[in-house]
Amino acid sequence: MIGRRVAITGLGVVAPCGIGQESFWSGLLGPGITSGKWVTIPEWDPLPWFDGNAKEARRADRVEQFAIAAAAEAMAQAGDIGVDPTRFGVIIGTGIGGLGTLEEQIQIRLEKGERRVSPFLVPMMMANASGAAISMKYGLQGPNETVCTACAASTHALGYAARLIAMGRCDAIVSGGSEAAATPSSLAGFNNMTALSSTGQSRPFDRERDGFVMGEGAGIFVLEAWDHAVARGATILGEILGSASNADAHHITAPSPGGKGAINCMRLALDEAGLNHDAIAYINAHGTSTPLNDAAEAAAMSTVFPNRPPVTSIKGVTGHALGAAGALEAASVLLSFQHKLIPATAGTVHLDDGVSIDLVMGSAREWKPGPTISNNFGFGGHNGSVILAPA
Repeated sequence: MIGRRVAITGLGVVAPCGIGQESFWSGLLGPGITSGKWVTIPEWDPLPWFDGNAKEARRADRVEQFAIAAAAEAMAQAGDIGVDPTRFGVIIGTGIGGLGTLEEQIQIRLEKGERRVSPFLVPMMMANASGAAISMKYGLQGPNETVCTACAASTHALGYAARLIAMGRCDAIVSGGSEAAATPSSLAGFNNMTALSSTGQSRPFDRERDGFVMGEGAGIFVLEAWDHAVARGATILGEILGSASNADAHHITAPSPGGKGAINCMRLALDEAGLNHDAIAYINAHGTSTPLNDAAEAAAMSTVFPNRPPVTSIKGVTGHALGAAGALEAASVLLSFQHKLIPATAGTVHLDDGVSIDLVMGSAREWKPGPTISNNFGFGGHNGSVILAPA
């Protein structure tokens, strides 16, 4: 990446397989989803992250609650950053935003009339609410922007945040993504378009895959200028070497044939990172478990990486968290660096015929951590890749 190096010094995660880094990692090594068209965080209680203030928690949609919880862990780990607040930004990704609140309040209007609609509907449903809440909680006065590019949103957010630091616009940024879109209407829509698994199983790249399982959650990171992190003695979790964003310009939901857009995106990320394809030690795939998307991504990975680095998808455990998917996957990469293990692709048993990738299946694989590319591709033809490296 041209300009200053970008360090990651804080990580927070909220996911169906675990809340907090330790629980999340344990969940990634577990058996994964066995049934159901969606997986959510069980018995979610936001109060610990709102200082027990039930009124304040109720005025935040679930998607914002997840973001606040993950940000608390990330900021605590990063410690005292000591950056001018006007140079400390917030760049968050989401695919939809406060859909739960919107759906609930529409039902209230239909049943009870307009006067019963909550005055907090708008600030709770708006897609930028999570970033705004983080900014206000920590007094961060730098750029505060929300990226909304479907399933590529948080990967785009991380890439954009890193560039702002690299170019000297900011010295530190809270970035990542959050999503809580498993509502009745959303699930009905995805199901009726045959995107959800009819068997209730997430099986990325498996020959019997038949759709994704909806997930939810948040992954939040603290990024800062590398030299600043070193000078203050921070523990550096990883580095962002480069990223890329482009468009298929092909179809609103289907990927471009042969994964052409994904091929170009990964090559652009490699170029920004100044790496050849054979420098990549691991690929964290988008791997949604949908027939067309997995086939296109597998073809793209085979084209860009003939050296066949190991590949995994964590969606067999987390489900597909839409705009937060890239954040959860970047979190899994950082923890893979720490534990020197690549989680297996849960749920996948029989690699699809014609798929020429080294998919990690069955059990976690030991590895020597190195540069890793994490991919996410969203409805609308949005492609995103980010390259992370161990500190």
